[in-house]
Amino acid sequence: MINTANGMISTPSSSANAQSSGLKTYFKTPEGRYKLHYEKTHPSSLLHYAHGKTVTQVTLAHLKDKPAPSTPTGSSSSFSASTGVKSAAARWLGSGNGSRALSFVGGNGGSKSISSTSRIGSLGASSSSNSLTNTNFDGKGTYLISNVGDAIFISDLNSQDKDPIKSIHFSNSNPVCHAFDQDAKEGHDLLIGLNSGDVYSVSLRQQLQDVGKKLVGAQHYNKDGSVNNSRCTSVTWVPGGDGAFVVAHADGNMYVYEKNKDAAGDSSFSVIKDQTQFSVSHARYSKSNPIARWHICQGSINSIAFSFDGAYLATVGRDGYLRVFDYSKEQLVCGGKSYYGAVLCCAWSMDGKYILTGGEDDLVQVWSMEDRKVVAWGEGHNSWVSGVAFDSYWSSPNTDGTGETVMYRFGSVGQDTQLLLWDLEMDEIVVPLRRCPGGSPTYSTGSQSSHWDNVSPMGTLQPASSIRDVPKISPLVAHRVHNEPLSGLIFTQDSVLTVCQEGHIKIWMRPGVAESQSSNTEALLSTSSKDKSILSSKIGGPNYKQ
Repeated sequence: MINTANGMISTPSSSANAQSSGLKTYFKTPEGRYKLHYEKTHPSSLLHYAHGKTVTQVTLAHLKDKPAPSTPTGSSSSFSASTGVKSAAARWLGSGNGSRALSFVGGNGGSKSISSTSRIGSLGASSSSNSLTNTNFDGKGTYLISNVGDAIFISDLNSQDKDPIKSIHFSNSNPVCHAFDQDAKEGHDLLIGLNSGDVYSVSLRQQLQDVGKKLVGAQHYNKDGSVNNSRCTSVTWVPGGDGAFVVAHADGNMYVYEKNKDAAGDSSFSVIKDQTQFSVSHARYSKSNPIARWHICQGSINSIAFSFDGAYLATVGRDGYLRVFDYSKEQLVCGGKSYYGAVLCCAWSMDGKYILTGGEDDLVQVWSMEDRKVVAWGEGHNSWVSGVAFDSYWSSPNTDGTGETVMYRFGSVGQDTQLLLWDLEMDEIVVPLRRCPGGSPTYSTGSQSSHWDNVSPMGTLQPASSIRDVPKISPLVAHRVHNEPLSGLIFTQDSVLTVCQEGHIKIWMRPGVAESQSSNTEALLSTSSKDKSILSSKIGGPNYKQ
């Protein structure tokens, strides 16, 4: 925390909290130390837990420049900006998001100055309170969106303030999943799925501009379970889909919506004839919303993820299967079963070549789109794996001269409270060869595809692999980062974010970043002290003479 009254810097409270709980505030990698920079949490007084606890998920949202004024879309006629926003760092340098010179990424918002009292008001005021309009606030910046209990909390990533800058409460159900459309040019860019099955789309900027604790300008889909009354489990925007989004449910069905259509459009689908088979049904009318239903599996769909080009959609479920679909063709491409139990999470590499999955078998599985099968198992967690992600900002020290990625860095978190970092280099792992009849398997170092079984047939699901037949990889780093079970992780250019099921978020700065920020802070404060000294001598001199 920085105190501008006296120009002093105090050690962030996150370090003290971590040390008091027996957790280290750093972990080592070959590139250097990742250091705990600060934490995000939620005021317990704002939690009602009216509908029971839920597992916290986190979405990273980057708001770009405010678009040119236009008529709000959908049901957002109630649009109104207010000064109740909203600075997560109102106490930091005594100003709003746009004027923090010491932020490690850059301030959020425009050139505004909001007192800390207005920030507190934004959390405590009711949605019906009258407020002034602040048309200068555009919300530009990077935010963290998290669900805890019956609320959605929005925090400023670029501030060291622990508390959120906005809370949104739901009266009838808990929010359980959310997604932000990074490419949305205008209109709604945030999806929120509820435990009741209801789904909302809203403008994140509009929520930040409103002082209340209720959604404003929202489109309401699947209202009161009119389409599907089972729990929402995952929501995602379709990359390049022009406002299309996908909602997965606990009954194994997935629905495709279009935000530009009426949210209450009548939709009816044909009866599912075989619950064990994948099937797609389209709405009968052009104005219907949702426009399609995909029946994926029996039991819950736990997570869904698009490849970055939007060509493929991966789903994982309670039945233990990863399934990969060609989205435009609506066809199953490949997939397979976990070693044991349900699969809970999945993630794509940036180039679309690999998929990570994690689940109840405590393993991180690496699937190859080229081979259409699992090509490596990561062993290191002591409990269920709840979150996986590739680090797209990490630069591989190795290159093959072609510009193609030959080594990948990825991370995983689990209910064992650990963050694990892994390096995947297919040419270096030990690969089981095909067994000779009656003999034991042999092993070799080399390319997976040239030494292992043939590529799996298109459109088939592979059975669970034998533990003896899959190459094993070990984590590069294993670090206990929270006291509670973890639910997710996010990589950014400057940091790694970890979140626990109770809603506490930690930001770990990459090697070199924290040092550079510290030196910049010291230099700035030193310059500020000099300026104050010069200023006081100029202003105070004549007074003393008088």
